[in-house]
Parts: sequence; structure tokens; C-alpha cells
Amino acid sequence: MSIKVLIVEDEEKMARMVELELTHEGYEVSKALDGLSGLEIAESEDFDVILLDIMLPGLSGIEVLRRIRNLKDKKAETPVILLTARDAVVDKVMGLDSGASDYITKPFAIEELLARIRAQARNSVRATGKTSGQEAATPNEDILSSGDLVLDTAARTVKYGAQPIELTLKEFELLACLLEYSGRALSRDFLLEKVWGYDYVGETNAVDVYVRFLRSKIDERFSIKLISTVRGVGYRIDG
Repeated sequence: MSIKVLIVEDEEKMARMVELELTHEGYEVSKALDGLSGLEIAESEDFDVILLDIMLPGLSGIEVLRRIRNLKDKKAETPVILLTARDAVVDKVMGLDSGASDYITKPFAIEELLARIRAQARNSVRATGKTSGQEAATPNEDILSSGDLVLDTAARTVKYGAQPIELTLKEFELLACLLEYSGRALSRDFLLEKVWGYDYVGETNAVDVYVRFLRSKIDERFSIKLISTVRGVGYRIDG
């Protein structure tokens, strides 16, 4: 049985991006673009995790959350992760006091969101007793590797053999993306959107710059060729 996730997000591009990522990971996804529709879906179906934006048309995310928590059946206990551009402490406190299970601020790295969803889904599965392919595979989902290189998305660590590798946040996210799609040639535009976000405004050569950083810390340090340049396309890591 698949893990079911409801996305309630009024930014269509953001909602679609998250939907595609979750579908790629094997989740069963439903989507709503306003608060009232999101609440109606949450009331009518059982979900393992709800991703809920705070700033929604019609009915705010906080009000949707409050109404979910006041339901009279097990739906009231569904884990809810709030998605919002707000990062003030008062907003976080309001969300958590209203019953949110977790809170993530936009823009966010998709790997961080996936890790938070996995954590909440595990809690939901344990609470309901549901068994699923995702649950069985969860212990390995955080690990990405290529040869002796191992990246742990949950622990935020990278090792080559027994040697730890210190990376910045963006270096880590770029490496995780390359490893996730190992064996595939990834374009610079694809990497830019996946790692820096669809609304990124900055230097267009950011991908090339950070690939150089990774090569200096991994390829050159361990005398290997981890990251290959695919001419006319971008970069690839072979599994």
C-alpha cells in the first residue's frame, strides 16, 4: 500500500514540482490549490502526511489545520507539515501550537522536505499499523552512494570509505542530486532548478562553480573521477 500525501499549496508551479518529486519517490499524491478544497479532501480521504501552505486563498492554512485537528476520527491525527515563506518565530509558534507536526520555510531544498515527509510518514505508519513498500525501504532511502562514496541525507554526512568529507549546504545538495539520478546526464538547468529552486535569481554558472568545488574536495582529494562532464548537456555520476 502506498504512502498517501496531500499537498495544499496555491502556488501552482511549487505544488506541481513537489507533486512530481513525490510521485517519483513512489508516493500517492493528491493536490489542492486553496484552503477550502484542501480541507474537503482531507476530510474525505485518509492521508499519511499533509503538506499545508499557511498563506492560502479562501481559508488560511492555520484554519485548515485547526479544523483537521478538530475532526472526530483518526484523520485528526494526520501528520501536517506547514509550508510557508514566513520565518518569524511567532508564525512558527502559532503553527506548532495549532497542531502542526513540523514546519519548513520556503525556499527549501527538496531533499530536506523529502526527509521530513519520510519521518512523519514513519510516525503515521507506526500509529496506524499500515505496512507498505515505503516503510520497508525506509532504512535505505536516506543513503545515496557511488562506489566508496556514501552520502546520508538524514545525517547530512558524506564519506569516502572511512574518510569524512566536509561540504557546504549547496555542495551537499548538488552532490545528493547527482547521486539520486546517478547514471543519467543532468542538464545545468535541471540541476539549477533542483538545487537552487525554480525561483532562483543569480549567476547562471552556479552549477559549474559548485561542480568545481566538489571535484576539488572529492575527485582531486581521492584521485578518482566521480563527476563526469557530458558535453553539450551537463554532468553525470555513474552508480
